[in-house]
Amino acid sequence: MTDQAATFADLLRARYSCRAYLDTPVPRADIDAALSEAQHVPSWCNSQPWQVIALSQPETQRFANALYDHVAEAKHQSDIPFPAAYEGIYKTRRSTCGWQLYDAVGIQRGDRAASGAQMRENFRLFGAPHFLLITTPQALGAYGALDCGAYVTAVCLALQARGIGSVPMASTAGFAPFVHDWFDIPEDRAVLCGIALGYPDPDAPVNSFRTDRAEPPEVVTWR
Repeated sequence: MTDQAATFADLLRARYSCRAYLDTPVPRADIDAALSEAQHVPSWCNSQPWQVIALSQPETQRFANALYDHVAEAKHQSDIPFPAAYEGIYKTRRSTCGWQLYDAVGIQRGDRAASGAQMRENFRLFGAPHFLLITTPQALGAYGALDCGAYVTAVCLALQARGIGSVPMASTAGFAPFVHDWFDIPEDRAVLCGIALGYPDPDAPVNSFRTDRAEPPEVVTWR
């Protein structure tokens, strides 16, 4: 294995969905560098469909406060339909991840008040000092979203390489009309997801668990 391959493997294995952050701003130069590096991911016909709204710490806090208040009364409405259902192994993996999270923070099965409160932390952006909002052109449909997914992964890995935690978040996209209004996003662009980011809180129980990954034979068929 080359040094580059080992470094890449280490970054992939070290990255996790960070859900608690230190109240320390990340230098803008580090965020800009990660975004610049992510521009090199492949995209359909080199269309590079992603657009990013990057928030400073004060703007992140202002948006998080407003979003948290909004979702208390608003109905779920997304530009891109959320999954209709998780079935089979996908349901199992989703459930396992959820219970790992609840176990880490001490939520007991059946405690709907506690699980609901933890879910609502999505709309506080988990206390992250920074937030990136990703949009994609409506006209490019699934292929625009596919390209943006590659970009989101690259951003998260570029941040991880700098010791910066992150978590991609679809929850923000579930209240797309509010997000469109807040950021003055034109209707020809779809709110796809967000990325909360900052320095991880090493003492937070919610950051203590790691999800499993399927082995290649479970997802790869050679012919």
